[in-house]
Amino acid sequence: MTENSTVVVTHHPVTATAADAYVAEVTLNRPDKLNAWTGGMRSRLVAALDSLGDDEHCRAVVLTGAGRAFCAGQDLAETAAIDPGDHAAAEAWIDDFGRLFRAVRGLDKPVVAAVNGVAAGSGFQFALLADFRVGHAAVRMGQPEVLSGIPSITGIWAMRGILGRAKTAEFALGGRLVDGTEAERLGLLTRLVAQDEVKAEALAEAARLAELPPGAVALTKGRLRELDDADLDDAIEAAKKVHTAAYATGEPQREMARFLAGRRR
Repeated sequence: MTENSTVVVTHHPVTATAADAYVAEVTLNRPDKLNAWTGGMRSRLVAALDSLGDDEHCRAVVLTGAGRAFCAGQDLAETAAIDPGDHAAAEAWIDDFGRLFRAVRGLDKPVVAAVNGVAAGSGFQFALLADFRVGHAAVRMGQPEVLSGIPSITGIWAMRGILGRAKTAEFALGGRLVDGTEAERLGLLTRLVAQDEVKAEALAEAARLAELPPGAVALTKGRLRELDDADLDDAIEAAKKVHTAAYATGEPQREMARFLAGRRR
């Protein structure tokens, strides 16, 4: 096991396949903040994912969160401080997410999300990047960014392939979170299990996938990436323009300050 504060990586040997093969469990480890992430936390996560991608002994990856959340998305205390006139900061924030999304998508091994609790905003998008998503009935999933004055641009890209346009608009504009039962019905979760079985089931699924021929898996994942790589590039560029315009008005900062003060909509 390796640990770097907010990101923990644990190796689980896969005894039925090649020697030294393992499934990597990557845990977001900021439970007191529902695993809401900062830029520094995402940088450590990208470094961990890149390292696993380069390790031929890693055959599959499980993403999860410590405590009662998968990931509550952006730590608003960080982004609420962005100066309305600092366009570079708004663009850099989006580029940061672009690096994270591409780090997950660039893995040539199967990725399973163990959605153990709330997955909201960019944390919800992060879960949707996985190839398989295991959760329980009490999870809460959705895209509430608009409630904090944050336009949902990369969220539209992440959701549309699963939900279609109508449901994507409902999630992006309404900010509603759904429970695990509805999430499974909509395809946001691949499998629904008992709450205390989520991580074990995700690890078991990853171990099964780890036994598949790695070359065929890598080539299949490569083709899946090709289907919407251009759309992701477009979403990142659009998000930089939209978020720069939004932060320039000061509205996101005001709404985030309202949220942090406990005056939620």
